Amino acid sequence: MQSWAHLFIEQVRATSLLEWLAVLLSVAEVLLARANKVWLYPTGIASTLISVYLLLNVHLFAESLLNVYYVVMSVYGWYHWVKKRRLTPVKVSFATRREWVITLLIVFAGWGILYWLLARFTPSTVPLWDAWVSSTAWAGMWLLARRKVENWLLLNVSNLFAVPLLFHKNLAMFAVLTAFLFIVAIFGYLDWRKIAKEGKA
Repeated sequence: MQSWAHLFIEQVRATSLLEWLAVLLSVAEVLLARANKVWLYPTGIASTLISVYLLLNVHLFAESLLNVYYVVMSVYGWYHWVKKRRLTPVKVSFATRREWVITLLIVFAGWGILYWLLARFTPSTVPLWDAWVSSTAWAGMWLLARRKVENWLLLNVSNLFAVPLLFHKNLAMFAVLTAFLFIVAIFGYLDWRKIAKEGKA
């Protein structure tokens, strides 16, 4: 345990200013999202662009690609917020059996394809791990776009594996941020489950 604490302290000391900035912007994004403020989008885009650069530097290529997807979705979300805010939002609900089949296809087919691409075409030292973290997050984001309760479960599977991966790559503050997001997702799941059950009543 002491060696882990020592390793963590050493990694925090070695954390670059860019990583600190990305983490602080990510925390600000979460707080702005909770407060339902449109500024969550530019803040999130800035954080994610920095993250792409940092993740590429440590050869986490699948996570970098995932973050590019987050940027695209953030731009879309920002546009949707500003231009179509008056439209009735899609209701929160539980995933159907068909949506679960698609979700599992995204997870396992995505994992296999990403692993093959990383192992064959990149110098990644953790292709299997990187691919798993990203494929489960892709599936979670697909469910999130459809406002399905289970999105939080998939995102937390991704977060659970991402924390040690980020420590392994000496991105300690990103690991701490991901642990924070893991906790947020637990509450997100509980809140959405309650909303979905009330909607069915």
